[in-house]
Amino acid sequence: MSPTLHFTKGHGTGNDFVLFSDPEGSIELESTQLAAIADRHFGVGADGVIRAVRSENLEAGAAALAEDDAAEWFMDYHNADGSPSEMCGNGIRVYARYLVDNGLAELGPGDTLVIGTRGGVRDVQSNRSGYQVDLGRWSLDGGEPLVRAKNLQVARPGLGINVGNPHVVVALASDDELESADLSFVPLVEPEFPAGVNVEFVVPREPMVLDGVGRIRMRVHERGSGETLSCGTGAAAAALATRHWAGPGAPNQWKVEVPGGTLGVRMFATEDGEHVALSGPAEFSFEGELTI
Repeated sequence: MSPTLHFTKGHGTGNDFVLFSDPEGSIELESTQLAAIADRHFGVGADGVIRAVRSENLEAGAAALAEDDAAEWFMDYHNADGSPSEMCGNGIRVYARYLVDNGLAELGPGDTLVIGTRGGVRDVQSNRSGYQVDLGRWSLDGGEPLVRAKNLQVARPGLGINVGNPHVVVALASDDELESADLSFVPLVEPEFPAGVNVEFVVPREPMVLDGVGRIRMRVHERGSGETLSCGTGAAAAALATRHWAGPGAPNQWKVEVPGGTLGVRMFATEDGEHVALSGPAEFSFEGELTI
């Protein structure tokens, strides 16, 4: 008999996910099955699938527990094509709410929920906008590759940034350019990233800084998912890249407008280097059952 999966559909600024509980790690789905769940025509439809599993019951969770033994829960995240991914900034906020709302974890005011991911352990807190996740240390990584996108006339230089997963951020000259890019096609990045890369296209708002807060618009093509309405780690990377280009005096707090809403990004100093945090809503759409 085929197993029945009880799932919850959720999203963060339109970046949507199918979530299900498997605390003991007993449900092993193939990449083709995960892709079928995420399929928008024949499945539930989502940008990714998240399994709630205790870190101790997953091979990838051993590294999370070694990093922080408070990481009881692991976010087993897969892209829409079934491929595993290191991290998802919108997904981890929705995952945190899923754990709390289903009584699997507690997160009171001022508390921190520690979650394991393939990109390392992440700390999540609740705030006025929904949830905030500390994405950890970031780095300039991947150089300045050239990026070609359909309907953009010439190749543009990008900036490689890693926030637990790889990104290339490209600055465009106007809103018209941003709107004209056809991201139903995979942008071509040269040199290529062997494991693929998320590509963000950004335009500053006018003025770029208002009341000490930076403001940009962004669209994104996520590896393994295509264009999405939002990408949390991509918003963080876009804000970091824009601050890098703006130079000294640029703010450490940003609002990033994506097609699905607005996300907050904040950079702050810690003992082990500068971290970047992402905040925004975590919403549920519906629940259901699916025969695998």
